[in-house]
Amino acid sequence: MNRIEAIKNNPSIDVETVIELIDTLYDYHPVDFKNGEVSNAAGTNDITCKLFAFAKLNDFTQEQTLACFGHYYQDVLNTPDADDHQNIRNFMQHSWGGVSFSGTALTEK
Repeated sequence: MNRIEAIKNNPSIDVETVIELIDTLYDYHPVDFKNGEVSNAAGTNDITCKLFAFAKLNDFTQEQTLACFGHYYQDVLNTPDADDHQNIRNFMQHSWGGVSFSGTALTEK
């Protein structure tokens, strides 16, 4: 199993491991992205942009993508009525239909 498939099939992966793999395999180019009701300017929320771009490139499901957020996703599950981690909360509601990028965030090295 390759490293991407290992992440895709690990519901308890930590976000740092995923970002490390992304940084190893891809060059990152900050772009504006929209996620449900949240608009993110290029250079803000870079971790989220990287995770969404990586998951989209590799055909992750909504559940597999959320797992990539690791402890941040767990925070959201533990506090369903809070208003932090808006990108995760919006993705839970809108899934891939709510995610769009103004350009290409990741290119293979």
